[in-house]
Amino acid sequence: MKNTKDLNIRGVLLNKEQLKSHLENIAIDHTLKEKSDKNTYPIPRLLENFAYITKTYDMLNDHLRLGINVHQAGEWLLDNYYVIEETVKEVRKNLPLKKYVNFIGISTGKYKGYARNYLLASEIVAYTEGNFKVKDLEEYLESYQNKKTLNMDEIWDINLFFKIALIERIREVCAKIYVSQMQKLKVESIIERLVENKPKEERKFISQAKILQSYGENSYAFIEYMSYKLKKYGKKGIAYLNILEEEISKQGLNLQEVIKKEHFDIALKKVEMGNSIRSMYALQRMNFTEVFERINGVEEILRKDPSKIYEKMDYKTKEYYRNRVKEIAEKTKISEIYIAKKALELAILRKQEYKRKSYWILSNR
Repeated sequence: MKNTKDLNIRGVLLNKEQLKSHLENIAIDHTLKEKSDKNTYPIPRLLENFAYITKTYDMLNDHLRLGINVHQAGEWLLDNYYVIEETVKEVRKNLPLKKYVNFIGISTGKYKGYARNYLLASEIVAYTEGNFKVKDLEEYLESYQNKKTLNMDEIWDINLFFKIALIERIREVCAKIYVSQMQKLKVESIIERLVENKPKEERKFISQAKILQSYGENSYAFIEYMSYKLKKYGKKGIAYLNILEEEISKQGLNLQEVIKKEHFDIALKKVEMGNSIRSMYALQRMNFTEVFERINGVEEILRKDPSKIYEKMDYKTKEYYRNRVKEIAEKTKISEIYIAKKALELAILRKQEYKRKSYWILSNR
């Protein structure tokens, strides 16, 4: 039995300024605790999502072999399944439970126990509908940090949580694709039995009968595809098309309206899948070292070194200094920003003291 919680944030599309304002507001609302809860660990849900995505991918390949039209969003999945698979492997490898629970958590409210950077990434993905650019992500994270500062570990690993949230969205689209394809399969089974009147031994879809029983209710996908298939038979399909229209009218529906709504939903799901996959590619191409240095508050403070030495250091040396700040913060339970500011203050005092001594030596020669 599953004993972990699933984070599934629903949001309407916001423009950039609206989302930045939203992120500032949630930063104000967040009350924090030192660690996250084990039962909010996202990897079990990630693997569950990937299993469902894989099931949908396999079904689409089967339907291609059977000659069933594939959902337009499904075409995105067929072409880009490998990047989803690679992303899942990467996230699973780089986010063990021990690491997750050491992220700062939310202490109260609906999202109690979740890692703050997991929640923040999920909010951004939800309110952009999975469609964002790397530059936008920097602005969104900076907006949150206008009210509350993220620590270095949170910033460094937030890209993992963006990927988790995108895979959640892909799974949601796959659920729609799966139902739609099963309705198409049902149509094909009916067509070969009633319209084509094929003998049992020649039917391609007879082996699917048990599966089809769980998809008994005729959805808009069924009506749209049945109409499409019957029209291809010309005169032979007219009588069946009339029956379809009559049955639809009994439900207070109009065939053309149903087709129009289904086409709109297909287009919408295609866009949603495309956005999520494109954003996943963008995250893979992103140089997160550069992003980290631009939005990390500790980095910004250390760059103010009065001797201008820090900004000339290579990445590994800078990382050593940042890690020392992190270690001191962890031992003392004081924020990284406070430690970095104190280090800067001491550096400024030391430089001033050095100037005074140099001046005294020069004046007493």
